[in-house]
Amino acid sequence: MTLDVPNLKDFDQRLRDEAHEEHTLEVPQGEPTSKTQIIAIYGKGGIGKSFTLANLSHMMAEMGKRVLLIGCDPKSDTTSLLFGGKACPTIIETSSKKKLAGEEVQIGDVCFKRGGVFAMELGGPEVGRGCGGRGIIHGFELLEKLGFHDWDFDYVLLDFLGDVVCGGFGLPIARDMAQKVILVASNDLQSLYVANNVCSAVEYFRKLGGNVGVAGLVINKDDGTGEAQAFAEAVKIPVLAAIPQNDDLRKKSANYQIVGTMESQWGPMFAGLADAVGIAPPVRPKPLDQDGLLGLFDAKDTGGDYKLVPATDADMRGKYAKVKESLEVIYDDA
Repeated sequence: MTLDVPNLKDFDQRLRDEAHEEHTLEVPQGEPTSKTQIIAIYGKGGIGKSFTLANLSHMMAEMGKRVLLIGCDPKSDTTSLLFGGKACPTIIETSSKKKLAGEEVQIGDVCFKRGGVFAMELGGPEVGRGCGGRGIIHGFELLEKLGFHDWDFDYVLLDFLGDVVCGGFGLPIARDMAQKVILVASNDLQSLYVANNVCSAVEYFRKLGGNVGVAGLVINKDDGTGEAQAFAEAVKIPVLAAIPQNDDLRKKSANYQIVGTMESQWGPMFAGLADAVGIAPPVRPKPLDQDGLLGLFDAKDTGGDYKLVPATDADMRGKYAKVKESLEVIYDDA
C-alpha cells in the first residue's frame, strides 16, 4: 500500500512561486469621488474588528447612509454577526464553482443585505493550499469585473487582518485604494504591536508618495488601564471610540445580536463612532520602535527591563564543548 503523498519539495516551490507572482491589479481604476469614503480597518485577529464593523455599519445604515461592508479576511467571519451567525458564500469560492460550471458570477451570488447594509466576503484558499494575500488580490479583481467602481455608496468598509504583512493584505495602503485606515486594538501588547505595524506601513508608503493616512484608533474591550490611549497619543492619532469591556456586550456578540442600533443601550456609542469615522481626517502617524512600544507598559508585566545576555560558543555546544588550543605563537625569551 502506498500513501498518496504530494512531492513536498515541488509543493513548497509552487507556493513560493505563487507568493512572489506579480499581480496586475491597479487601483483605483476610476476617478475617485468625494462622496464615497473607502476605509480599511486593521487589527489583530480576534481583537473585535468584526464585532465593531458589523455594529458600525448597521448604525451608519440606520443613520441613512449607504454602506458596503467587505470582509477581506480568509476566515470569512466579518459578516457573521451581521447575518445572525450565517456564513455567506465567498467571492473566491463562488467564482471557482461558477467557472467550473461555465457560468459568470452575479451580484446576487455573493452580496447580501440586512438592515440597509450590503455585505460580502472575499474569502481565501483552504489551509495549506494557497496564498491568502493572493486570494485578496484575486478577490478585488473579481470585484472590478462586477462593477466595483460604478457602485453608489457613502461608505465602503474593508475588514483586513492586521497580523499579516504581505502585499495582498497591504493592498489598500500600498495602492491608495482607501482614503484612510482605522485601527482596532485593546490594552494589550500584541494588539498594539499589530496597530503599530500598520502605522509603519502607512508611514512607509507615505514616504513613497502615497496618500493613505490613519483616521484613528477604536479601543475595544477597554478595561480602563490606558495603554491603548497612551499608544494613540504617542503615534499622534485620535481615539475614535472606546468600547468597554462589558459582559452584556460579550453575550450579545456571542449570540450574534446587533447592538449598533438606537434600539439598544449601546446605540449612542456607535452613533458617536459613526460620526467620528465620517469626519476624521487621514493623518500621518509616528510609529514607535520596539522599546517605545514596550515603554507603554509596566516593565514588570512585559519584562521590558531585561538586559540581553550574549551567548557563547561553549553555551551552544553544551556537553560537546571542548577547550580549543590557542593558535597564538609564543616565543621564548631572547
